[in-house]
Amino acid sequence: MSDSILIKNAQLVNEGSVTRSDVLIVGDRIAEIASSISLKSSGTRVVDADGLYLMPGMIDDQVHFREPGLTHKATIESESRAAIAGGITSFIEMPNTNPQATTMELVEDKFDMAAEGSWANYSFMLGGTNENIEDLIGADPTKIAGIKLFLGSSTGDMLVDDPKALEAIFSKTNLVISVHCEDEVIIRTNLARYVAQYKDGISMAMHPEIRSEEACYASSSKAVALAKKTGARLHVFHLSTAKETRLFNKNKDVTAKKITAEVCIHHLWFSDQDYDTLGSKIKWNPSVKKASDRLALRQALLEDSIDVIATDHAPHTWEEKTQSYIKAPSGGPMVQHALVALLDLYHQDVISLEKIVEKFAHNPAKLFEIKERGFVREGYKADLVLVDLNAPWTVNKSNILYKCGWSPFEGTVFKSRVTHTFVNGMLTYEGGKFVNRSNGERLTFDR
Repeated sequence: MSDSILIKNAQLVNEGSVTRSDVLIVGDRIAEIASSISLKSSGTRVVDADGLYLMPGMIDDQVHFREPGLTHKATIESESRAAIAGGITSFIEMPNTNPQATTMELVEDKFDMAAEGSWANYSFMLGGTNENIEDLIGADPTKIAGIKLFLGSSTGDMLVDDPKALEAIFSKTNLVISVHCEDEVIIRTNLARYVAQYKDGISMAMHPEIRSEEACYASSSKAVALAKKTGARLHVFHLSTAKETRLFNKNKDVTAKKITAEVCIHHLWFSDQDYDTLGSKIKWNPSVKKASDRLALRQALLEDSIDVIATDHAPHTWEEKTQSYIKAPSGGPMVQHALVALLDLYHQDVISLEKIVEKFAHNPAKLFEIKERGFVREGYKADLVLVDLNAPWTVNKSNILYKCGWSPFEGTVFKSRVTHTFVNGMLTYEGGKFVNRSNGERLTFDR
């Protein structure tokens, strides 16, 4: 295998512009970027990217890869492999596994698993409870991406609903606090009302009425108010309502904000009009809501009150997802199809290529202070993706890579495809095939 790769004639999408560029990779790093680079060694592999667009590898700041304890749904290896095929080269994984990663010892166990199995670069969040405040405030900021708090329903004891515990966490940690915001009391009240009326006949289309706009806004507004009071560094995951977008400042410079927000692919793509055809395939928490919410989320993304795009990749088996409304778990697989879905939104004039890269690569790197990734810069790690904007393909069972074997996008014809993915300088994925086994690295932080 060559130690150097020269990417020729690419349209480089990076730091707010698109320029025709060559990029030289030596080892695991980007060695040179120029309008034209001459071949300096016969041992250098040349990738002709004429007609293709080169971007930094995407960084997904919210995934659930289900390991340990839930590996019948997914594994770090299976889902990171799917991520690579989708142009995502780094991920931050959530703590609600089994056991739940609520101590640094348990988080380090997950790092050991990722070192063995992950195709992509990785970090993990330390999960908060009402009882583990000392673990949270004592966490080494150089070792983890941040802290994750569930302020709405979660598994086990990861619902943080004690106001004193919340204020203590917000006041005493300098790490990014990422939060899932839904008000538990409102959700339980709504659900009880629907169960009383419909019993086992609750339809999936009722999900956004049960996990409602009111439940989301009540929780997210309290989190934002607490962050303002304490000075905490708050990141609100997966906004799903128009009303919530008004809680956040319009500022392109994510490093200038202490309170930031994220939106997920499914909230940018689907609406409540899709429940009749897709049912539990689009049952997420927070719920997919109205088309007007989707429009507002897209607008907030363009106006920079939303800072990051992520997937909230959360696979379940098809047997689990086809249960009744109350029993069917929320969440679905997304990492393989997130980037190509965004590229379809580009084709629909919803978002520019530069904005996709800003929100899905640059800003996650900035927000979490990830070292030497998220940009195409000389000296940075060579995490790169090439895409063909005009290469239609259809999502079907034969090309889905998730362990769960299904996707909410089945039957969708995407206009664009990922043609090459480079991880730490290694060409891992090319032309629809895995050509080398990449070994992801533990993300490091400039903190």
